[in-house]
Amino acid sequence: MKNNQSVVKLTERNVAGTYGRYPIALVRGKGMHVWDRSGKKYVDFVSGLAVDNLGHCHPEVVSAIRSQAGQLLHVSNLYHIEPQSLLAAKLVHHSFADKFFFCNSGTEANEAAIKLARRFFHDRGESGKNQIITMKDSFHGRTYG
Repeated sequence: MKNNQSVVKLTERNVAGTYGRYPIALVRGKGMHVWDRSGKKYVDFVSGLAVDNLGHCHPEVVSAIRSQAGQLLHVSNLYHIEPQSLLAAKLVHHSFADKFFFCNSGTEANEAAIKLARRFFHDRGESGKNQIITMKDSFHGRTYG
């Protein structure tokens, strides 16, 4: 495609308009920067909508992704996953928690936080404390959030 506008038009014709988009077509990223089709450089303040705030194309992250993709690309939590178990053990060792729950998205993370908060007050006999405060006009997921 030649420019941002050609990608924008193609998107508008073929992708459901569930939310507003900026009129730029990003083609590459490095660190905290991204570039659009016309070569303009931006600081990426959105960062994958904060799901994986790792920047773009860090060599160690790229290497880890390549290595894992050569073994298993995605495995459900229905199975035991060695890298996940090893990470959980490190997190337990270096934190206050004795177990961890891994999420696939911000929606799942928000829903887990809501359920944990409700469970906490329910277990204390304060089940009337069930109001959840959110940011106005923010996206918290498509479930409880």
